[in-house]
Amino acid sequence: MQELNRRSVLWGLGACVAGGVGCSLTAPAEASADPASRVRANLYACEGCEAILEREPTKLSATVQLASDAEPGERMRLTGKVLSADGRKPVAGVVIYAHHTNAAGLYANGSDESEWSRRHGRLRGWARTGADGVYTFDTIKPAPYPNDTLPAHIHLVVQEPGRRAYYIDDVVFDGEFGVTPKYRAGQEFRGGGGIVRLERPSAGLWLAKRDILLERHP
Repeated sequence: MQELNRRSVLWGLGACVAGGVGCSLTAPAEASADPASRVRANLYACEGCEAILEREPTKLSATVQLASDAEPGERMRLTGKVLSADGRKPVAGVVIYAHHTNAAGLYANGSDESEWSRRHGRLRGWARTGADGVYTFDTIKPAPYPNDTLPAHIHLVVQEPGRRAYYIDDVVFDGEFGVTPKYRAGQEFRGGGGIVRLERPSAGLWLAKRDILLERHP
């Protein structure tokens, strides 16, 4: 229940702030030891994971422009490789759904095309890994919620071919607001750790690398 409760709180806080409804650093030894042997009984307990179904997987690409060039904020690229549960092989055909706040910390101005667009705002997108397992979202760097309750973060949901979707640890930025010892201790390490170090490989672009380790299924 702890994992489900934490995720529900994160989604709930985001919805309240929005006015609507509703790479990685090294993990501690107890969390990272033999990840391929862990099976989470509540893997599929996930509010909001339904949003990943809004796009046809075969029509998705591995590189997606999540935020338009006109979107205010600092440009950022989130990329990484999806790996098998044992961490040995890249996995093709995995759909990744990402959504996050804008530069003001709000899930604002979503269209009316769907319930999840209204809840998650306009800064959301879908990618599908190719043979190399790589995914890329070109977007902006999100801001923390205005009430300063959580670090700036990017929600990620994954769906493997023929499997149900599940969420993984949010992407958050090492050394920034809210990434405290308490936050680190509360990580679930779903899909591996979500704390990333931002790099600046070129002027005007942040780079966030977040590899994803697929979960074992119940």
